[in-house]
Amino acid sequence: MAQSDVLVIGAGPAGLSAATELARRGVTVTVLDREDTAGGIPRHCNHPPYGLREFQRLMRGPAYAKRLVEEALASGVTIRTRTTVVALHPGGRVEITSPQGLETLSARAVLLATGVRETSRAARLIGGEKPGGVMSTGALQGIVHLNGQRPFQRPVILGTELVAFSALLTCRHAGITPVAMIEPATRITAYSPAAMLARVLGVPILRGTAIDAIYGRTRVEGLRLNRPDGPEELATDGVIVSGGFRPDAALLRASHLEVDPGSGGPVIDVWGRLSDPSYFAAGNLLRGVETAGWCWAEGRRVALAIHAALQDRLPT
Repeated sequence: MAQSDVLVIGAGPAGLSAATELARRGVTVTVLDREDTAGGIPRHCNHPPYGLREFQRLMRGPAYAKRLVEEALASGVTIRTRTTVVALHPGGRVEITSPQGLETLSARAVLLATGVRETSRAARLIGGEKPGGVMSTGALQGIVHLNGQRPFQRPVILGTELVAFSALLTCRHAGITPVAMIEPATRITAYSPAAMLARVLGVPILRGTAIDAIYGRTRVEGLRLNRPDGPEELATDGVIVSGGFRPDAALLRASHLEVDPGSGGPVIDVWGRLSDPSYFAAGNLLRGVETAGWCWAEGRRVALAIHAALQDRLPT
């Protein structure tokens, strides 16, 4: 059974910052991630602002993610990509699958930093046909930045969370012109200054508006909207279903660990420790989506708690 002092599940900003902090303190750390490349969501976000809190410079997402990975490796962290955790067991024992097959790993502490998932069209109860051109922000950014493709020309962005404005910047970078951002509430979800970005780029925000149906056979052709003053048709060739985040907690729910019914993430104490004291959590697994900088800072904070726990100095 392979063993490290600490296993970190998730190679995004929270997981990598925690791993780096622990390794710099002499702890043996292994990071596990199911993706081909470490770095998390910022790898797909080829726009600023990243890095101001962490590196005192303005960076694009891919460069920021690369810097996080480089710092972790330079500190002595082992990163295993293409590795999926399939089970969590009491006492810091986890089962994984990778190109090398099934393995069981053991650690004195395990940090869960698996982040969030965007809510799907089906979960939002959007009716109509099921043509191509409906995707999440993550899918859009993967297609644009990793594959170099342009999936549509004039899409609609559903939602006004920070990630929706990330989708807007992704569209701008790819030469895509959104026709509107749609927000069911009367106020945008992100910080108010974010609305300035849409205004500068000439993209209207339709507040108090819901998508009733999507039209199109093979590709999106239009939407039926429910607006405050009545129904309206809108021509568009794509829908970016943005935000509506929930913790990526399938692994957690299948385990012995206690789940918070409010957030859908783990129950934690003030130190980020779970119901099994061998486990900790940090980052967006714990809440609705926060910025990469926030997750990076929280990863460092929880790393200090883990380091104290390894020395039997963490209050119970």
